[in-house]
Amino acid sequence: MRTKPVSDEKSQRKRFLSGNGFVPFILRRLLTSVLLVFGVTFISFSITQLVPGDPVAANLGQSAYSDPKIVAAFKVQFGLDKPVPVQYVKYVSKLLHGDLGISLSSKRPVLDDLKEYFPATLEIALVAVFLALVVGLLLGIISAVTRDRLPDQIIRVFSLTGVSMPAFWTALTAFYLFFFVLGWAPGTGRLAPGADPPPTVTGLYTVDSLIAGDFSTFKQAVAYLLLPAIVLAIYAIGVLTRFTRASMLEILGNDYVRAARAKGLPEITVIRRHVLRPALLSIITVAGVAFSSLLAGSVLVENVFSWPGLGQYAYRAAVGLDLPGIMGVSMVVATVYITMNLIVDILYRVIDPQMRDAS
Repeated sequence: MRTKPVSDEKSQRKRFLSGNGFVPFILRRLLTSVLLVFGVTFISFSITQLVPGDPVAANLGQSAYSDPKIVAAFKVQFGLDKPVPVQYVKYVSKLLHGDLGISLSSKRPVLDDLKEYFPATLEIALVAVFLALVVGLLLGIISAVTRDRLPDQIIRVFSLTGVSMPAFWTALTAFYLFFFVLGWAPGTGRLAPGADPPPTVTGLYTVDSLIAGDFSTFKQAVAYLLLPAIVLAIYAIGVLTRFTRASMLEILGNDYVRAARAKGLPEITVIRRHVLRPALLSIITVAGVAFSSLLAGSVLVENVFSWPGLGQYAYRAAVGLDLPGIMGVSMVVATVYITMNLIVDILYRVIDPQMRDAS
């Protein structure tokens, strides 16, 4: 079978990125993404209206709720006195101007709350996805290369355990074992009680402490970050390991892989050039979904470790029936998922010549 020369593939990629095919594709995907975001707002807003319970009672308390004047003033202040369709139109109108409304719980703009809580979730998610990619890919490659042998059996058991354990159980077990029993973990939160956070630049304590040259705070931030990030990464490691193994085993049976081995190429070259690269398309998809799910699914882990991130904010908003807060979290999660899907689609067309031709 004839294959395209590497130079032809590079020139094809260059023409695609600089030509007419790439820009219309980006514009189409951006337009679709915007429509999806507004679709998410409609669904989320509709669901919040169907949730049993009264947000006024949840935020005012029993004594204040018994006073009709206070209830009426609260509804007017937060726009709850209007019909539901009017509330939604008003919400979308504000959203187009970057206004996510006022939180019923904190009485602050939801956007300010998200700016405060999101960096903590982003920090733990970035470390978790890095661990998941490194460990998951490595274990998946080892498992595929040593198929049906002892290393493969051990890795398969580990990956199956990782995808089977609920996140809250893993978090509770890890916290009890490494904090209470062994004393290896420093505790809950992002820093020790009473410690001053570094000057805010990005909101990520590890990055901000390095920018400020405060290595003591950096070490402390890493110590508090490590255990919850590992717990959050366990599920993604299991998924990536199993998916990498399956993708590589499918490619290892191809004729061109056997031909490469017959030519006497080193095994590491065969795996890297002829097996791992074709498997990247599937792995990229799983990695993108894993990163999105880590950002969206950190609620239980953050609550166990008292990590002041988006998960804790979402939990408090749900418990307090803070409808603007719930909508704000939904917008963040939807935006992350849609953005990651867009990035994955772009990488697909950059890596795969056939998809570049289709676009």
